[in-house]
Amino acid sequence: MPHYSSIGHYLLTRLYDNGVHHLFGVPGDYILRFYQQIYDSPIRHIGTTREDTAAFAADGYARCRGLSAVAVTYGVGALNVVNPIAGAYAESSPVVIISGAPGVNEQRDDPLLHHRFGPFRFQREIFERITCASAVLDDPYTALRQIDRVLAAAREYSKPVYIEIPRDRVETEGFSMPPESFVASGSDTASLQEAVEETLQLLSAATTPVLIAGVEIHRRGLQQKLRELVDLGQLPLAATLTGKSVIDEHHPYYLGIYEGAMGSVLARARVEQADLVMLLGVTLNDVDSGIYTAKIDANRMIRASLGEIYIHHHRYPRVLLADYVAALRDRLTPSIEPGLIPQAADEELAFPLSGQPIKLSRLISRLNRLLTPEMVVVSDTGDCLFAAIDLKVHESNFIANAFYTSMGFAVPAALGVQAACPERRALILVGDGAFQMTGTELSTIARLGLNPIVVVFNNRGYSTERFILDGPFNDISLWRFERLGEVFGPLAGFEAGVEEELEAALAGALAVRDRPSIINVHLEPGDPSPGMRRLAEHLGNKI
Repeated sequence: MPHYSSIGHYLLTRLYDNGVHHLFGVPGDYILRFYQQIYDSPIRHIGTTREDTAAFAADGYARCRGLSAVAVTYGVGALNVVNPIAGAYAESSPVVIISGAPGVNEQRDDPLLHHRFGPFRFQREIFERITCASAVLDDPYTALRQIDRVLAAAREYSKPVYIEIPRDRVETEGFSMPPESFVASGSDTASLQEAVEETLQLLSAATTPVLIAGVEIHRRGLQQKLRELVDLGQLPLAATLTGKSVIDEHHPYYLGIYEGAMGSVLARARVEQADLVMLLGVTLNDVDSGIYTAKIDANRMIRASLGEIYIHHHRYPRVLLADYVAALRDRLTPSIEPGLIPQAADEELAFPLSGQPIKLSRLISRLNRLLTPEMVVVSDTGDCLFAAIDLKVHESNFIANAFYTSMGFAVPAALGVQAACPERRALILVGDGAFQMTGTELSTIARLGLNPIVVVFNNRGYSTERFILDGPFNDISLWRFERLGEVFGPLAGFEAGVEEELEAALAGALAVRDRPSIINVHLEPGDPSPGMRRLAEHLGNKI
């Protein structure tokens, strides 16, 4: 029977073959032998300050490269990544979790080993709830097949997977066997054809059709097919917040973010007045619906998502989104005359105003002028996320965990983004509270010589929660963010309380290309984003 050099080596080889050229994590005794193999492989290890930030970084990496990996020790390390991996599962980001474990021989007598918190199987059972496939590589006769099976599942379903490797199996020879059959799902030909035929009939009859594109367009890599569909059909397109940047937001047929009362005024008007609304890759969650303020009649809706198509009240099973979009693109003829899409005029604001305290709406307007095709906006959770609705970004240049909404995502995720795509520069939008959770990863970014620009929305506490229920529990410590270079290493720090200072800070940050920059932007706690204002006006009260 053919054999491979070792189980750990095979895992690293297969990761590299799948585009994983960096691996994030914190070493520990149960994973140390695997870490030695990482350093003997072409994969570069990026050590982080904490395990959870390693997983957030891996999430950002996966969104750019299609797969990523994080390696942690058993128990204390693995349990630290549960929250970010749950977020990756909710957001359909394919992260491979590699956890060390006590050796097979160590486990035989059921000893009370350090980092243990129950039966040895408990850790895998926890991760089975937040991954689409898992494996324990304890058998050298099946380990290589298990690796291939799990990695194929991550690719197929765009979800995290879990691999546990006992420390006495890392250097064990793995025996090659015929691979487990993993048949990628495909569309049912008849179902696809019927769905496309009914869709084309409805599009032909519609006078004001609108597309809404969601997060699955990103995860399935369908941006080009979507753009071709929009161009060929001359179809106006809105995006959900989780699907933001599925198309260049300067595109003439782009309407803006549809998020009920929170989104673009133009997008809301066009979507809710349309006689046909096509939802492509949209997940119907509370965030994308603007806290359920979205109004789309099911009788004029087509929804293509999760391997099936719903047209009005008809269901077409086993139709993949990629096949459906491609088939429509191939058969579509223009359905409206070009030039009929009104665009929201970009308001030309004079900037800076002398002595003017910085308003959040004007900060966003100024950042809009900053964005270039090389810049990818990485947003944290909070009002910075809702403010980003009004940013006009380029295609595939916006990353956030906008559905799971875990605070502390942006700074470590930007590390992963710039490791995956070094030609891109991250513009990190983060609140002061979220930064305090994971901002230590800026020291890793500085150590690596990466150059993101961090804009801290410093409104002295948890502003989004204040709109729900104000109280002293929303107050936090006041940090001097601009001085973090004294602790974190090479870092350009700026502070801005008025517009002239913001202008100077942005110019200074743009000029710094060899290290990260951070701008401490002072905002008033009672100054919400335009999106939050729109929602409050619609509801007639604070949320």
